[in-house]
Amino acid sequence: MKISQILDKIDENQLFVPAFQREYVWKTNDAKELIASLLKEYPTGTMLTWETNNPPELKGNWEYSPSQGAVKLILDGQQRITTLYMLIRGEIPPYYKLEEITHDTRNLYINVETLDLQYYKQNLMENNPLWVNLTDIFKDKVRAKNVVRALKEKGEAVTEERDDLIDDNFKLVDRIPDREFVEQTIPVRASIKEAIDIFYVVNASGVNLTDAELALAQISGYWPNARELFKAKLKAMAEHGFVFKLDFLVYVILGVLHQSGSEMRKLHTPDNYPRIKDAWELLDNYTLDYVINILKTHAYVDHTKEINSYYALVPIIVYCFNKGKQPLSQQEIKKIVKWFYYSQIRQRYISQLPQKLDKDNGIVTKHENPFDELLNIIKVERPLEISTDEFVGVDTRNALWGLMRWYFKSRNAVCFTTGVGIRQNMGNRYVLEWDHVFPYSLLKEAGYSRRNWMKYALAQEITNRAVLTQTANRTKSNREAKGYLAEVQEHFPDALKRQSIPLDPELWEIENYEQFLAERRKMLATELTAFLKNITETSDTQVETSLEDLIQSGESADLEFKSSLRWGYQQGAITPALEDVIMKSVAAFSNSDGGTLLIGVNDDGDILGLENDYNSLNGTRDKFEVHLRNLVNKAFGASFAASNLTITFPTSGDKEVCQIDIKRALQPQYLEVKDKTSGGKTQKFYVRSGNSSIELSLSEVSNYIQERFH
Repeated sequence: MKISQILDKIDENQLFVPAFQREYVWKTNDAKELIASLLKEYPTGTMLTWETNNPPELKGNWEYSPSQGAVKLILDGQQRITTLYMLIRGEIPPYYKLEEITHDTRNLYINVETLDLQYYKQNLMENNPLWVNLTDIFKDKVRAKNVVRALKEKGEAVTEERDDLIDDNFKLVDRIPDREFVEQTIPVRASIKEAIDIFYVVNASGVNLTDAELALAQISGYWPNARELFKAKLKAMAEHGFVFKLDFLVYVILGVLHQSGSEMRKLHTPDNYPRIKDAWELLDNYTLDYVINILKTHAYVDHTKEINSYYALVPIIVYCFNKGKQPLSQQEIKKIVKWFYYSQIRQRYISQLPQKLDKDNGIVTKHENPFDELLNIIKVERPLEISTDEFVGVDTRNALWGLMRWYFKSRNAVCFTTGVGIRQNMGNRYVLEWDHVFPYSLLKEAGYSRRNWMKYALAQEITNRAVLTQTANRTKSNREAKGYLAEVQEHFPDALKRQSIPLDPELWEIENYEQFLAERRKMLATELTAFLKNITETSDTQVETSLEDLIQSGESADLEFKSSLRWGYQQGAITPALEDVIMKSVAAFSNSDGGTLLIGVNDDGDILGLENDYNSLNGTRDKFEVHLRNLVNKAFGASFAASNLTITFPTSGDKEVCQIDIKRALQPQYLEVKDKTSGGKTQKFYVRSGNSSIELSLSEVSNYIQERFH
């Protein structure tokens, strides 16, 4: 079907988009790439349609009448067709409202000489006749001769060749509506369920739709107005500062109905309908609002912009849903808030979201003290205490910045200039902003520019930030910290303390900037740790972490995966050098804060097992462990091996893995390594850096040992 015919059928109410399809999500770059492909006459995909006289609910205001007979629905290709409609017609298609278009891809300009595509840029396009709005070409408002005439009026030379090139490029654009989209059709006899199943299969094989979006399509098949109900709730919550996507609500429904986070297929079948409808009534009328109010009132969260991962709300919602309309106790709320804070700063959901929700939703459903249990899981993965090192070089995208704001609000902190509290305030002038205490313009002059990324990171560090209202931030400008902070101290004596600003005026001098950062890091690390600890006491139960859970948490500063002890998978043979790599990791963990080494797991988290290692030693687990301990004894001494290592062999299915838990060493541990050039042995010192083990240079070792071991 030609593109022009597709658009005409949309205008003539013959071609529709079913409500179970997701919203328009393409961005401006997607639109540019589509037009570029059409200009080059590249393939641009197919469209899948379904002709039916019994359509499901449709997007937009049009209501189907049986008198229409069969109509066509777009099942695949909606994003491309919507983009072309907006660019060719210059209007929003009838199945959408303007507020539903997240990214308006209209007003794309083309350079009719070079075919470059750009959205409007004044400095590039103003007074340049070569840049023409694509829609104006499609609507015949601008022709090639208009551009040529305008160029000549500017005094530019337009040769015959240039004139022809511009004319040819206009014709290229004009031919786009005549391009064919290959149409695949589902026959009239297909049921709604069959059509949605085909839609699911088509989209599940690609990367465009998430599992939650595909599940929502299935839900919409047996509950036609589900999407609109969900969107109405999202809009209501957004008006109060809590902005979510439809995916979030699908995870919530999966959690409350099936205590899961990964098994979206459980929502696909129509037998869910009565349960989902009843669950949604409670969620819509009570639970969602109740949880939001808990966060606003007790956790000082004014907006989801402050939240690192709002999926942490899912287990909280599941827990409250299971309580019906029974309010939580003060102690329950405190435990929820404490866990919520830690879920953010320890980034509980930064990876393996569905699997972690499986575990966490199960815990809040089955355990007597679920948020104690959830907090202990985080404690196993990451230390709860906040260290000064966590602030170094991190900017406002870090979850600690969110915790800082919540802490400041809990202390009734105020804007340094206006004295207005830093909760969500009325009026645009009092919108909260994140101001540099030491202005960046002055720090830049002092050498903290992008030319030195380490220095630049210090300039942007969250310890150089304070929360001000917009009007205060604008009037403050680039005043020196010393004068500005002294003035704040005079007008609002408690204001600096409530945002954890060091009060020593010497630290406000720009030459003492890094001392200011160091002092504020100490203050914040101490105060935030105490703030979290004092929310409430939680029971410190022993948490059993399965091998699968440990692997799902991913490699980190305290967890590393190694495929084998001595078997080289690439070489297909015993590779003794791999044993040195294992010893290097043991040394690095020992010299840092300890950690866990898993042997028999590759970098992708796939469990390979130890069979090849066992075979290489002509033995079983016992011979493997003896060999491993001999390596450690030789490298670090028998005393170290006996007191600092715990070796276990957890299993997954029929595969064994070697788990080495390494304690934080009391003395520096050097490793003798054979020099590749001379063949002699040299002592090297390894530490953990992120999820890697690195060697420190001689110049760094002394300072590190002084700080770490003394």
